[in-house]
Amino acid sequence: MIVTSVPLINSDRLNRNIAQLAQIGKLPNGGVSRVAFTREDILARQLVQSWMIDAGMTVRIDAAANIIGTYAGKIADAGALATGSHIDTVPVAGHYDGVLGVLSGIEMVRVLHENNIVLDHPIEVIVFTDEECTVIGCKAMAGNTVNDPNYYRRNDETAIEVCLEKAGGDWSKIATAKRKPGEIAAFVELHVEQGGILENTGEAIAVVIGIVGQYRHTVTITGRPNHAGTTPMNKRKDALVAAAQVVLAVNKLGVETPGEQVATVGYLNVLPNAVNIVPAKVELKIDLRDLSQKHLDNLLSELKQQLIQIAEATKTEIVINQALHVLPTLAQAKILDAISQVCQQLNLSYSYLPSRAGHDAQEIGRFADMGMIFVPSRAGISHAEDEYTSPEQCSQGANVLLQTFLKLDRLYQA
Repeated sequence: MIVTSVPLINSDRLNRNIAQLAQIGKLPNGGVSRVAFTREDILARQLVQSWMIDAGMTVRIDAAANIIGTYAGKIADAGALATGSHIDTVPVAGHYDGVLGVLSGIEMVRVLHENNIVLDHPIEVIVFTDEECTVIGCKAMAGNTVNDPNYYRRNDETAIEVCLEKAGGDWSKIATAKRKPGEIAAFVELHVEQGGILENTGEAIAVVIGIVGQYRHTVTITGRPNHAGTTPMNKRKDALVAAAQVVLAVNKLGVETPGEQVATVGYLNVLPNAVNIVPAKVELKIDLRDLSQKHLDNLLSELKQQLIQIAEATKTEIVINQALHVLPTLAQAKILDAISQVCQQLNLSYSYLPSRAGHDAQEIGRFADMGMIFVPSRAGISHAEDEYTSPEQCSQGANVLLQTFLKLDRLYQA
């Protein structure tokens, strides 16, 4: 039971809004499809803006089509305390990923407004654009977009200029979405865990210590195609045999290296992919993640040494190229402390976890103090129709968010 002398969020209203938003893009078996810039995404954005206005916020849309709801503070030039997430989904999704963070932020402001509570700092609730694909919204705020619209072209070949215009943005002014230093004093994102650790430990809340970096590389292995029946084993340059050794080396790197890194080969393309031909070429993709940039760099260095050895042993050529280079973002210590103290005050059990998935907070943390709050995901399932976090768990996370903002308003002197 939560015991507190300050206002709490309206649990019924929060969960009713989550259910209502899930009606937009609803799939036959209960899931949701609300891919960014589709009709469903635009309708959802319109509904969320109306809720922001009803909660007492003014609303603007920046050039990256981010929706920014602002609840004014007492001190006009104080940096904002910001929260939010995304409402776009993967093609087949559940009700909570991203949505919980946005709607909890709106509910938090609504409760403050209803109780005539105005903080020293303004509060911003942000709906970031296209988190599930290009993450253009949060990257634009951080000033980290790629200056080439073709980079953001959709899979159906729709230009990003068209997409942003539909959502109220403007590619030609994308640079104006970058926030100035100090505009956001602190950003705290509430999110479902998308993993099973909290459920396994039975704890109500995870205080997120940081968001891991992601290093992705494409590895191309070139051998020699030849007849599978007539080519002796010791005369082969088998690209798939080399690829198998690379897969095992990556797995061994993740399992046996001291630390909490993860290392994955999740993509493999074999050419010519015929049963009676010695494989000539293999392309595979490697994903390395950890909370320490130094550790990631060391893992990559070790992997490159092993690739040289595998190439020599298999008489193949192995080339590795960087595909993605996302640096880790650590949570700010005083935000960690504030969330932890709130959990204690609300009698909610908690632990400290890294986020092994990317979030909008990762980019915002490049220019502002950042923190994250996780609530459990049943069976660790996300990006699926049976994603589930109970109404009680949603409400607990939203209450932690609200109380954290009250505490941060005092910690960050305007």
